[in-house]
Amino acid sequence: MAIPTVKDGVAAWHIARESRVLDVNSPYSYLLWFRDFARTSVVASESGDVPVGFVTGFRRPEQPDTLVVWQIAVDRGQRGRGTAGAMLDHLTTRLTADGTLRHLETTISPDNAASHRLFRSFARRHAAPLERDLLFPAELFPDAHEAEFLYRIGPLLR
Repeated sequence: MAIPTVKDGVAAWHIARESRVLDVNSPYSYLLWFRDFARTSVVASESGDVPVGFVTGFRRPEQPDTLVVWQIAVDRGQRGRGTAGAMLDHLTTRLTADGTLRHLETTISPDNAASHRLFRSFARRHAAPLERDLLFPAELFPDAHEAEFLYRIGPLLR
């Protein structure tokens, strides 16, 4: 697990595109993300330098003690090995070490069962309360996007 660099952006875009679950951002956005939000993101690599998974995150400006996980994805060939959970654990451990991270937030569409399981499991592992509420109803989206539910986990302990 490592802090991503701009060079990891293309691999993240490929992993997101191949997931067939995530809203895929432009390749440019992954490059920019790993330049501007590298500290609040992580990549998992195989054989030292080939990314097989990533988490993109940012701190909420109004709540700097909250990490928002924007996307998390693992290469198809690496799924089922605990990589996603390990990346979340690694990232939150790194960010709680300085005492400034207390909560984790993410949004999940109703049909993304893997993400629902992942974040519920994270909350259990960290003995942290989990709140789930509708954040964006489907009718707010201009396309056929499903609703998005907000998961708020915390407080996280150091």
